[in-house]
Amino acid sequence: MALKHAGDAMGMGKAVIVAGIGCRKGVPATEIEAAIGAALERAGRPLARIDLMATATSKREEKGIAEAASARGVPLVFVAPVDLEIASARGATWSDRVLALAGVPSVAEAAALAASGPKAKLILPRIVLGKVTCALAGTEEAS
Repeated sequence: MALKHAGDAMGMGKAVIVAGIGCRKGVPATEIEAAIGAALERAGRPLARIDLMATATSKREEKGIAEAASARGVPLVFVAPVDLEIASARGATWSDRVLALAGVPSVAEAAALAASGPKAKLILPRIVLGKVTCALAGTEEAS
């Protein structure tokens, strides 16, 4: 899937919530789903619907992420490294391990922010659940 962001939805005044995902190789969809559910719960929005999932282009071959997006019926956006780097300036957490591997301090936060558009803010900084990280970002209307 091509890189895009939810800017069009934001321009129409629609609230948008994006789940940014980071994970180790080979993580199944059930673990991705569990992390998204836990993130929504921690954000105080257990019944909220995410509009989009986002991750790094380096995760393009991760079937678990694609299967989780499909199960939720939402688009999956792959964010280019340069866009992750730009969006990471708006992130809240820092992982030295992830920085060394991916070039940004949090793939989940950077992907969620990049896919949400330049005016988006974190709704929930990344959480770690097993081998998965999830962060939620959205528009002013969603935060």
